[in-house]
Amino acid sequence: MKRPTTPSIPSTGGVIAAFAAIYVIWGSTYLGIRYAVESIPPFLMAGTRNLVAGALLFAFARARGAGAPTRVQWRDAAIAGGLLLAIGNGGVTWAEQIIPSGVTALLVALVPFWMTLFDWLRPRGVRPPPRVAAGLAVGFAGVFLLAHHENNSAPAHGRGVIVLAVSSISWALGSIFSRHARKPLSPLLAVSMQMLAGGVLLMGMAVAAGEPARFSAGRVTMLSLGGWLYLVVAGSLVGYTCYAWLLHVSTPARVGTYAYVNPFIAVLLGCTIGHEALSHELFAAGVLILLAVVLIVRVGPSRQPIVASAPDEVE
Repeated sequence: MKRPTTPSIPSTGGVIAAFAAIYVIWGSTYLGIRYAVESIPPFLMAGTRNLVAGALLFAFARARGAGAPTRVQWRDAAIAGGLLLAIGNGGVTWAEQIIPSGVTALLVALVPFWMTLFDWLRPRGVRPPPRVAAGLAVGFAGVFLLAHHENNSAPAHGRGVIVLAVSSISWALGSIFSRHARKPLSPLLAVSMQMLAGGVLLMGMAVAAGEPARFSAGRVTMLSLGGWLYLVVAGSLVGYTCYAWLLHVSTPARVGTYAYVNPFIAVLLGCTIGHEALSHELFAAGVLILLAVVLIVRVGPSRQPIVASAPDEVE
């Protein structure tokens, strides 16, 4: 007679390593994007990154026994991939041509901010408790301070801030849609479908922008190639695998702490390795934005914590 199997208890070391991965790896992808777009056009870079990572994850999930996705599941994956990756990740990648990686990370950190705001403003929306409402107000103040500082720096920076705001809004909408989308039972298969669909859309955006004609493989620097490989392997494959595993072995509130750790890592790496300037305005805006994320994400026990990947991550 076959003994019933009991779920294995994850090792403490494994949990710590997985948290370290989503903290450090996802926080470092902003600098990786900045390096990658130095000699690779942004939409082309983002499109190939998602296509390669999506194809590898899709093949891996199918080899592990995941069933073939249905047409409806592919349709919903295309919608989610368009919002999350084509507009969300694509906008972040484009903006990092003109916006420092640390500033980008701070603006992207407001995804839970937008999700809460949309959940409140929708028909029959849920009014946020006072602490979350305070987080929304603090977040607005941080964005205003950051946008005001960047607009005073150069007009291009102002456009970049607007693009990042649109990208974060699109990512928030895509995250909300993904909650109700028809997805396969396998999380890896589901995310690989979004990556493949988003990658195809990003390649279409690259063609529309004339990027293939401007691209030359001979002009790609080793730094850009290294950044692209890092985004594929560490950012997409390793980072998301750890994220999906943690959602099964830990609580959403604990996993959601990456939302305010990633910007700190991104700013730290940007100001040290990336030699980006840390102004007083950036510091003050960063404090306000991280405070807003803490107030919004760390909700009470009666409400479900918001856990959503940021646009340069895989969700």
